[in-house]
Amino acid sequence: MSAYLQFDQVSKHFPGVIALGGVSFEAHAGTVHGLLGENGAGKSTLLKILGGQYRPDGGRLLLDGREVRFGSASDAIAAGVSIIHQELQYVPELTVAENVLLGRMPTRMGFLDKGAANKLVSERLAKIGVDLDPNARLADLSIAQRQMVEICKAVMQDAQVIAFDEPTSSLSHRETEILFRLVRDLRAEGRTLIYISHRLEELYALCDACTIFRDGRKVATHPVMAEVPRDRLISDMVGRELSDIYDYRERELGAERLAVRGMADGCDFSVRAGEVLGFFGLVGAGRSELMRQMYGADKRAPGTVMLDGAPVAMGGPSAAIAAGIVLCPEDRKEQGILAQSSVAENINVSCRRHALLGGVFLRHAREAALADEFIARLRIKTPSREQEIRLLSGGNQQKVILARWLAEPGLKVLVLDEPTRGIDVGAKNDIYRIIHEVAARGCCVIVVSSELPEVLGISDRVAVMRDGRIVGELARADADEQAVLRLALPDTGNDNDNDNDGDNADNTSRRTA
Repeated sequence: MSAYLQFDQVSKHFPGVIALGGVSFEAHAGTVHGLLGENGAGKSTLLKILGGQYRPDGGRLLLDGREVRFGSASDAIAAGVSIIHQELQYVPELTVAENVLLGRMPTRMGFLDKGAANKLVSERLAKIGVDLDPNARLADLSIAQRQMVEICKAVMQDAQVIAFDEPTSSLSHRETEILFRLVRDLRAEGRTLIYISHRLEELYALCDACTIFRDGRKVATHPVMAEVPRDRLISDMVGRELSDIYDYRERELGAERLAVRGMADGCDFSVRAGEVLGFFGLVGAGRSELMRQMYGADKRAPGTVMLDGAPVAMGGPSAAIAAGIVLCPEDRKEQGILAQSSVAENINVSCRRHALLGGVFLRHAREAALADEFIARLRIKTPSREQEIRLLSGGNQQKVILARWLAEPGLKVLVLDEPTRGIDVGAKNDIYRIIHEVAARGCCVIVVSSELPEVLGISDRVAVMRDGRIVGELARADADEQAVLRLALPDTGNDNDNDNDGDNADNTSRRTA
């Protein structure tokens, strides 16, 4: 078994940050090599060097024993390297076929041959088990469908080295199974595969070996993944023991704070002051849609929102925020952050309408102090408050969005939609701590998550959705995987059953990292 891919003392520096400090390891042909580490540990930076987006400041990259130097992503592709990034690289206004064959579209008599492109992509999608219209615009697809398009694009490049960065973060069970089968097929073909995931069970299921990063440096390489205990991996990643990452704390619950009535058929619910209410359901159950309607981000059906017993006129997100209801959206990149703005700007953008609106110099000093306070409280890893948020890891971007809403003086309801998607175990623990601290202040917290262990671990009560309706609620003492799945799955004898896939049960148990 040969070492097809080698990193030899690879380094990369940014202003005030050592992104990679002399990293060395190798990956063999015909294997899957896992990369583990907290957000910001250097994994994605390494992939960007491998993919030609960054040039290393030091060290060597070798393919099949030969040193290579990539000046661009096209250089890497030409050398047989394909990267599927966590932040998807697609053109939303182009079709599925155009995205998959971007830069390689077939031509006929000097013109683009869209018919041939559609046929080629349709055949490849069918071969790997993905049902997508090659004429569909990427902008009209779900995040999960866009992810599958990116995966198909990488496979169609016939690369020898393929790297996956959090590929299942948005996928359903069926799509995840397609991906797993594809990874195993590529390994059997002798490809060299790099696989990054914060879901440890995925790494155990797929990876032959693994390398662990912390603070831009390699902590360890384990040549046999199956022989490494889970607790060892976690302690290597975070540098400390995490016996209970959910950090659940019992607290005294107050009176009903939020009540939602008549917004959608079968979707009435309420939350008490100090309570954490978890919303669980399979992909397409309608959880995010319900939260966005309540918040006013999407067109609302008739209904009422009550806060502390009084009706609230919910005319849109600004009205919700003014009433004390805030939402951390599922897609933080497109809906949550101001990508070109600083960390401080992202934290202060909402609350500056309050007391921070003083003179220019006074406002700047207050905003700087507030940003520094939340950077410290939430353990946000950033060189400074002036760093552009787009340069932070996903977990730290999520913390900045949380800081924005925690800075709101009138916060009453905090809604978190997939708050830990694509986030490492250490950052998850930090976010769970914040959730419990917010609840302890008397706010009510709603957590929407497709990770069943997460919902069970942090919630005082669990609401289960299916087919756009709330089909049941369970107190913490009564909520276990079997009870929740009995409600969530459509083929278990519940009301309004249909023949949709019930095999998603494996997916909910699988998402435990």
